[in-house]
Amino acid sequence: MNFFSFKKTKKLWEKYYDKNEREVEIPNTSIYEFLYQRNVDRLNNVALNYFGNKMSFKELFHEIDMCAKAMRSQGIREGDVVSICMPNTPEAVIVFYAVSKIGAISNMIHPLSAEEEIKKSIIDTKSVMLFTVNFNYKKIMNILADTNVYKIIIISPRDSMPTALGWGYFLLEDRKIKIPKNNGMFMLWKDFKSKGKNYNMDVLVSTNAKTPAVILHSGGTSGTPKSIVLSNSNINVVIGQAQIALPENNDTDSMLAILPMFHCFGLVECIHYPLSIGASTILVPKFDAARFDKLLRKYHPSIIPGVPTLFEALISNKHMDDIDLSNVKYVVSGGDSLNEEKNLAVNEFLKKHNCKHGIVQGYGMTETSGGCIFSTLKSYALGSVGIPLPSNDMKIVDPDTKEEVDTGETGEILISGPSVMMGYLNDEVETNKVLEKDKKGKIWVHTGDLGYIDENGRLFFVQRLKRMIISSGYNVYPSHIEDVLNKHPAILNSCVIGIPHPYKVQVPKAFIVLNNNVKDSLKLRLDIREYCQKNLSKYMIPKEFVYRKALPKTMVGKVDYRKLEEENEK
Repeated sequence: MNFFSFKKTKKLWEKYYDKNEREVEIPNTSIYEFLYQRNVDRLNNVALNYFGNKMSFKELFHEIDMCAKAMRSQGIREGDVVSICMPNTPEAVIVFYAVSKIGAISNMIHPLSAEEEIKKSIIDTKSVMLFTVNFNYKKIMNILADTNVYKIIIISPRDSMPTALGWGYFLLEDRKIKIPKNNGMFMLWKDFKSKGKNYNMDVLVSTNAKTPAVILHSGGTSGTPKSIVLSNSNINVVIGQAQIALPENNDTDSMLAILPMFHCFGLVECIHYPLSIGASTILVPKFDAARFDKLLRKYHPSIIPGVPTLFEALISNKHMDDIDLSNVKYVVSGGDSLNEEKNLAVNEFLKKHNCKHGIVQGYGMTETSGGCIFSTLKSYALGSVGIPLPSNDMKIVDPDTKEEVDTGETGEILISGPSVMMGYLNDEVETNKVLEKDKKGKIWVHTGDLGYIDENGRLFFVQRLKRMIISSGYNVYPSHIEDVLNKHPAILNSCVIGIPHPYKVQVPKAFIVLNNNVKDSLKLRLDIREYCQKNLSKYMIPKEFVYRKALPKTMVGKVDYRKLEEENEK
């Protein structure tokens, strides 16, 4: 790691915490043991609610144990990597904690990822077992030979649905998917679980705080895909921090888990946090904005976390007029900044529907295990993303000199604390660019974002240093899409920008220059679209493709993406 010095500054935000709240204990257990120890005395509480099917903590721990034994019976050992390519279903939660129980490492993959992305993730992490949703069967068949995976467990979203709903899902979706009977490589979920019944050996491995536990995926600060390694303590410490920031929450609450668990915000704040405080998690595998009102009417959640696009759906839904939100304790926004105008609109909506508090924002990244800054009720200020969570620190530095700037001055946001990642998997160079150690040995993560701290110690996000598109809360990196496009044999060069979208906020738009010897045609354009579908996640595929003879250049000869943005605005 590189060394540099920081000016000594006063932690202006500490006044919002009582003296005994400024630091939190760092648990020295695995994610699984942390969850079990916190709920051993409330086993009858509802842990998961999936389309009305409820699972108690007692049942959840039993299912985790059976899954862990089944993994052991199939050869998974401590330190192995198990890939989970699933939406928010009970099976995904069970597998995640079972992996932790046996001391293995979970590799979380977006189930809508392209074939090549899934393959790369499996290869890079050296995964040996894969749990995947059934609609990915063909993708997995196409890439399997290139990986070290020796066992694949196929799971349907209907496996834990109520009977009637499950049959409906089968008729609409599952019957279209042709999966052969179990063989040496593939196994259905129910058959896999049965393998744990006759395994009688103890499977619990007591890993410590610093052991790698989860691999998540993001674009890092440079925009190229990264595999981010988080330890047990990285994940577990967030729970203690969140309990101080959200003091009204307890084991009588229920969390609406719309955000997916392959996303850090979804995994840590929407799954591990509510379960770790004994609250119920309402699993939503696929969010439909038009049915948001039905979710609220049916489940009456007391905690609603989401990204800004979710709250746009909340206030624009035509069926919300008679919704009563008086039972809602917190509405939390993360994943992207919520502008002041939208913040006020959401607050007005919440007040009109009897919600106790307005929306509170948070700030974080996968490299900080999700939220590391939070707008507590005491520190709330319109436009602010909050203050450091207990045990965390922040600084604003000049992006060029790395020297700390004065209060109120804009610079790059740096974060330090126990939730900062272990590093990027197999990428020491990029890790050392993002994580820097000061002379006192304190590690700081460069966020690649610009902001300032006001005189009361509250952080205000300004903009990103890096090129990035936020689409429905997901980070989309133009440079990654360009890298994929430029590998197509017909493409000479490309440039991707973000364009406005009424619901997703932004979507990618690609400008393409073909090779001189290539003739433009409808067939070629369709081929390029199909190429993108195979090599890019669904949310990364450009919404529009524009073909040009040339792209604008800057004075130094680089493609001038800002010029294209200006042209698009006009």
